Amino acid sequence: MDLRLSAEQDQLVDAFRSLYAKHAPPDRVRDAELVGHDPELWSQLQGLGVIEMAIDEDRGGWGASMLDLALVAEQHGRHVAPAPLIERQVAARALARLESPRLDDVLSGDRVTSIALHPSVDGVAPAVPAASVADDVLVLVGDALCLVPVSAGSAFENLGSMPLADVGTDGGEVLEGGAVARQVFETALDEWLLLTAAALIGLGARALEIGVEYARERIAFGVPIGSFQALSHPFADSAAALDGARLLAYEAAWAVDEDTDRARELAALAFAFGSESARDASYRSLHVHGGYGFMLEYDIQLYWRRARAWPAVWGAPPDGYRRAADARHGRR
Repeated sequence: MDLRLSAEQDQLVDAFRSLYAKHAPPDRVRDAELVGHDPELWSQLQGLGVIEMAIDEDRGGWGASMLDLALVAEQHGRHVAPAPLIERQVAARALARLESPRLDDVLSGDRVTSIALHPSVDGVAPAVPAASVADDVLVLVGDALCLVPVSAGSAFENLGSMPLADVGTDGGEVLEGGAVARQVFETALDEWLLLTAAALIGLGARALEIGVEYARERIAFGVPIGSFQALSHPFADSAAALDGARLLAYEAAWAVDEDTDRARELAALAFAFGSESARDASYRSLHVHGGYGFMLEYDIQLYWRRARAWPAVWGAPPDGYRRAADARHGRR
């Protein structure tokens, strides 16, 4: 297993880094906070083919590897970009596995489809990511995977300013049932966990940079506060943790394509450890700002809030570790 990036992957990272730097600076992120979605940013992402790249060539896509998608997600997280990239890619890949003709609408840009991360309960899929800006949502209803139209509505407020909404499942179109439906859903969840882990690692890395930059500039007792061990040692711990989380996420991405027996376990571990690492890095960076860190004018609060909110759409780090244990040892 060689996880070094190829020349093409370096170019991919550079292309998305440039796009996000231009179209998702902090002021644009703030402007999109009310709905959690920037249509202009999404238009730019579509122009780069973010959905096509996620689909195999035999289904009309470009056949990017899961590591390619993880690299893009990492840049997405670095800029806390207000566009539901991951949910739309995962939903499109699920439609491709189902060989659904609805995929053509998604690839053409005529439909925006998201995916519910939890099965419906009493006719409602709770807190569906991107639901308030989607046309329809893939939902596991009992033993059936359904495509459910989203009625008009607005996002409910949440810590991460995400376009979340509860979705009623009445009127859904059954795409698949039984064991196949469950398998497609679980595979889609694995991919969401993995790509979210990559985004959180990018988020945590940028949050750490913000904290280090501030610690170099802030002077106390005649020296930069970053020279004090009480700050420099926790920063070093976060840097090491994020490096380890990145390696784990890349290994999980490799396993999706090359070692499917371990993909579920590694994706869940990447999510759990990536969530913890991003949470700790953003907290330490916010804490070093003192009271300034809680002010809306400072960028670090954008990262601190999302480090907690993004993973919470599915669950907490312990849920990821339990999923990994179930994948290794069987369900309890």
